Amino acid sequence: MIPARILIIDDNIQILESLRILLKDEFETIDIIPKPSRIPEMLWRNSYDIVMLDMNFAMGETSGNEGIFWLNEIKKTDPLLPIILITAYGDIELAVKAIREGASDFIAKPWDPEKLIITLKNAWRLRRSGQEVKKLKNRQQQLSEDLEREYRMFHGSSEVMKNLMHTVTRVAATDANVLILGENGTGKEVIAREIHRHSNRSDQIFVGVDVASLSESLFESEMFGHVKGAFTDARDDRVGRFENAHEGTLFLDEIGNIPLPIQAKLLQVIQNRELIRVGDHTPIQIDIRLITATNRPLKKMVSEGTFREDLFYRLNTVAIEVPPLRERDEDIVMLGEIFLEQYGRKYNKPKLKLNSSALQKLREYGWPGNVRELKHTMERAVIMGEKSLLGPDDLGLFDRHEPARDHSFRLDDVERQTIIRAVDKCRGNHSKAAQMLDISRTTLYAKLKKYGI
Repeated sequence: MIPARILIIDDNIQILESLRILLKDEFETIDIIPKPSRIPEMLWRNSYDIVMLDMNFAMGETSGNEGIFWLNEIKKTDPLLPIILITAYGDIELAVKAIREGASDFIAKPWDPEKLIITLKNAWRLRRSGQEVKKLKNRQQQLSEDLEREYRMFHGSSEVMKNLMHTVTRVAATDANVLILGENGTGKEVIAREIHRHSNRSDQIFVGVDVASLSESLFESEMFGHVKGAFTDARDDRVGRFENAHEGTLFLDEIGNIPLPIQAKLLQVIQNRELIRVGDHTPIQIDIRLITATNRPLKKMVSEGTFREDLFYRLNTVAIEVPPLRERDEDIVMLGEIFLEQYGRKYNKPKLKLNSSALQKLREYGWPGNVRELKHTMERAVIMGEKSLLGPDDLGLFDRHEPARDHSFRLDDVERQTIIRAVDKCRGNHSKAAQMLDISRTTLYAKLKKYGI
């Protein structure tokens, strides 16, 4: 039984009862009313998945105008609600008029029971799809609004940031592939979203993927999709990230960390703008704006043979370098105070301030984790601070290359410093650092993000 609620309006009681009996074993709830004047009340009281609406109610009326009128009234209440119009006087002209006015379908009395049920099931699927699309759009809008607020925190008065904003604005107006370079925590994804927000695809979806977190065995399935039965756990068809981003923007983070065999497959899809799902043979055309990002030296990797040169140039139509926070002296205090205010509101401590020594500490600190580390630092200071005026000790900062203070026995501090030393010793090679720490590369990336390294 389909979990749908259907409202049927017809002035013939026998027709209403016969429809209720026909449909009660197929759909969860069937409501019937003989007068269209009750439609507003029923829509106010209940949430319907489908409406079946007679087109003529007045004696001798065959124009269908009443049905069209109530169709428009229902659409004012719920534009996505599927409405199936029914009449004993169906003809092509009336059907076309009804569809143009927004009806989902049109059936004539007497109807074929099987065809009627199929029509209703199709309408229910349409309803569910419309609801999912609306939900996704609402989420996307909310995310865009949240990110817009977030992005404002990456603005600044420093010259490097002014130049960056100018570049972002110019690039956004094109469909060129963009490669964003910068250290961890500098806001590369935020920059990617800003490019999308100002592009011609801004009303379409933005799909972000941390490709470093995908294992080599699952990469193709996650990115390109698969068909049912393609491998042991493939119980259904699955759409990959490239298809999800069709007509929108696809952002691939940590692009420098994918293995060479995967690079070749990725290059083919980017070049041809088509993909083949795992286990299938049919090419699928894709239309995406591609943005990638990395904190790794791709040019050096190309010369070392660990990153394909053809893929590098395919990604690198336009390169944008996001400056580290230590090169934005003019912005550090401003950003710190913005984060302080943000988390002060979140944790109901709205009157927190930084004293002069704390402000000086913000300026002097090297910020190896960049803006992300500054954000986490201010959140921690708000949570742990016991006075309205915060000092340098409330920030909990220590230099990147110095061990944590002797009096700090917090496991997070010890783990953070261990990871920093491992990454430094391996000269930024995360795979080697993960081996040294005896953890997986995926776990290392999660911890790097956690500690803002």
